Amino acid sequence: MSKKEIYEQKTEEILLPIVEKNGFELWDVEYVKEGGNWYLRAYIDKPGGINVDDCEVVSRELSDILDEKDYIDEAYILEVSSPGLGRPLKKEKDFERSLGEEVEIRTYRMIDRQKEFTGILKSYDKETVTIEMEDTQERTFEKSEIALIRLAFDF
Repeated sequence: MSKKEIYEQKTEEILLPIVEKNGFELWDVEYVKEGGNWYLRAYIDKPGGINVDDCEVVSRELSDILDEKDYIDEAYILEVSSPGLGRPLKKEKDFERSLGEEVEIRTYRMIDRQKEFTGILKSYDKETVTIEMEDTQERTFEKSEIALIRLAFDF
């Protein structure tokens, strides 16, 4: 396991009780380097959406524990936020939670002269994702073909 994965896993273990205690759901944790800075990001959600006060509550408690445990070698910036409207589906629980929802899929290569597909998430497994498109036609994609899959949002 890489250092990045270890940091994300340890942070997730610390975060779960904090998030559950507050009635929130942990969507994702990521440790990434952007523009010369390391970021430890936690994405949380709840029915009706997360607000700034919710993020602050989780951030303060998480920050105290991270200072105490001190397992991340580099300096980093801690961010706690909502996963946003166009949240990517990464883990099995993301797919499970999103069954029946409209999703957008972007593929690495053209398939039938297009790279973007929208439809209702019908099923998934370790290798494939199936959506029902507007014409009630089902289309199955290999996960290895998918560059991005996220919840669709309309304005």
